[in-house]
Amino acid sequence: MSAFRTDQGSQGPALTPAQTAALRYVREVALRDRPAALAVIARHLAGSGTAYQPEQVIAAVATHGRLTLNFHPDRLLRDGRTVAAALAEEGVYRSQFETGISNGGLTAYPGGDRDRWEETLFGGAYQSATVRPADRPKYGGLNLLDHPDGACPRFGSCHLRLRPEVLGRTTLCFGDSHLGPKDLGTVDVFEPVLAALLEATAGTGISLGVAGLDTDALLRTLVRRREWESGRPGAAGRALDDYIEAQIHGELSLARDVEAMVVDPSFRDTEVGRTLAEIARRHAFPLLWHAGFELPVDGIDPEFRGPAIPPLAARVHAEFARPGEPVDAALIGRAAASVVSEPQRWADRGPTEVTLQHLKQLWHVLVRFGTPAAR
Repeated sequence: MSAFRTDQGSQGPALTPAQTAALRYVREVALRDRPAALAVIARHLAGSGTAYQPEQVIAAVATHGRLTLNFHPDRLLRDGRTVAAALAEEGVYRSQFETGISNGGLTAYPGGDRDRWEETLFGGAYQSATVRPADRPKYGGLNLLDHPDGACPRFGSCHLRLRPEVLGRTTLCFGDSHLGPKDLGTVDVFEPVLAALLEATAGTGISLGVAGLDTDALLRTLVRRREWESGRPGAAGRALDDYIEAQIHGELSLARDVEAMVVDPSFRDTEVGRTLAEIARRHAFPLLWHAGFELPVDGIDPEFRGPAIPPLAARVHAEFARPGEPVDAALIGRAAASVVSEPQRWADRGPTEVTLQHLKQLWHVLVRFGTPAAR
């Protein structure tokens, strides 16, 4: 792929000049870094005990890798709608520049941190006065190990799995873009990202959230892929900090670009769950369920995200849980909606932003330590 689509067609949306420039910039950086990356890859392949060639691994990523966009369907937008309701009404997935909410840091505004990160990452492509919020990239992850909870569960309990052709208008980096990653790529110039992944795997013994996965096992998993199994029962990846971030350029249409929706089981028999099921039915893609995460309220770890989290969990459980209910994604969502819609109820905890941040951290604890849902 030496150029990117700028015309409308069945394979994707028309790209704006800014989107095309962003894709081109990242690809040029990746091409510059490809020779050094190939040397790193060759060293790891030689020491892995496998007989794979770099091109085999790259081809497997292009063939089997799936983009996933994790999201919390029950969070409230600035206009009071839930994310699920907005997806149902609009049929497109929007970035935080449009929604005004974030499951990470809310810094998507001119001059904000996200704006500055994107300026560095995309060579200033999105900093023109003619660029609209809708033109900005949407963020997800490249799910290479079939994690049923998606590539980046820290950003949401549910995820959209995108069709393979969306990879053609996606840029990639190893690690989160807020950290200023240097290892960038596209699906056809993936070597810098693969080299960084192999280096991290060899150095830490952890690969894309999975502990004990050495280089040999990682390579065999990438090349000898089974049929896609996201959404079937299986061990969650729990990849809170270890992932390949993806930035998708151009409109993300549910009808055109989504292959499946994978939902946390805490939303079964809820209004949000019914909305998600209607979205899947309307756009003719499957609604799947992953195993979920839950913990008893007295089982919240006090160290992983700090001592403020267990007392918050106890309060959330006391005020919003049904009898016998564990702490799960839907329970945290009910509390998050309350923080936004009735901030006076939480005034004793300080600024709204702090409480919302603590609820995000409670979700991280749930992903890290939670057990599969009993139901």
